[in-house]
Amino acid sequence: MLKCRECRDCNGIACRGEIPGVGGKGSGLSFIRNRQAMEHAAINMDVCAEPGETDTSCSILGSDLSMPVFCAPIAGIKNNYGVDISEYEYADMVLDACEKTGILAFTGDGIDLDNLFAKPARAVNDHHGRGIITIKPWVKEGIDERIAVLSDLNYAMAAMDIDAAGLPLLRAGLTPVETKTVSALKKIKECLKKPFIVKGVMTVHAAMAAAAAGADAIVVSNHGGRVMDDTPGTLDVLPEIVSACRGKITILIDGGIRTGSDVFKCLALGADGVLIGRPFALAAVKDGSEGLQKRILSIQDELRQAMLMTGCHTLNDLNPEMIRTLK
Repeated sequence: MLKCRECRDCNGIACRGEIPGVGGKGSGLSFIRNRQAMEHAAINMDVCAEPGETDTSCSILGSDLSMPVFCAPIAGIKNNYGVDISEYEYADMVLDACEKTGILAFTGDGIDLDNLFAKPARAVNDHHGRGIITIKPWVKEGIDERIAVLSDLNYAMAAMDIDAAGLPLLRAGLTPVETKTVSALKKIKECLKKPFIVKGVMTVHAAMAAAAAGADAIVVSNHGGRVMDDTPGTLDVLPEIVSACRGKITILIDGGIRTGSDVFKCLALGADGVLIGRPFALAAVKDGSEGLQKRILSIQDELRQAMLMTGCHTLNDLNPEMIRTLK
């Protein structure tokens, strides 16, 4: 039985506190605020502009993409979604859909090294390396085990979702997770020898620490509201991080992004790209690669429409003046 209620607006209210499941931690406020932040940002329509086609294509960290959108890392599909799909099957569907639509996917990680990490990583290898491998912030032993798995695999980039240090199940494991210093992150990047993304950044301090560690990109993220109750929404903190860090590091964002208009808002406020989690995962577990492809192309069509209605021909035309914050 599918655990997700498939709410018309995936806003975290109906599923608050449901973990395992797709909900946010505790009161669900962190998940809910991610969605509220998107709703409180409106797009200033302005079609007094030169006519022309819209182009959503871009290049991020050396990868040419049809649009600056990534499929976020999600693991534990059976526990969280209640469907009988293996981790390899899920990763294979997602990677296939992303490859066919010209974007990239992150894979997940978890306590079960083989099932939750190695098999999705193998799926990336089987898809010509077009994927981003995510590693949890394990203590050194856990990181070394995962780097060993990756030694003979092809993959485009690596990421660490440092906010997973707050997951109780992982903290209590035989090989626990931990918070990471600048020096620890620097060593991990050196070992991976790949473009390195630090996910789980919610403050200027954390963004600057990731940059100091040599990370190539950050993801402004509160882990979908699943690691800490009562954080701000990710779009609420994006502008201050952009102000401090733009030009120093690539800035991605996730949390509450549901439409191409939401993608537009994030890009206009300074993000270089976005990650989408729950909507893409739901499309994949329900309707496989084809269902996810349809959802990805729908997001792209909505992004093009938002660009058209604001006089933008390329992504470089987007700017903060196109967004109005509503009370």
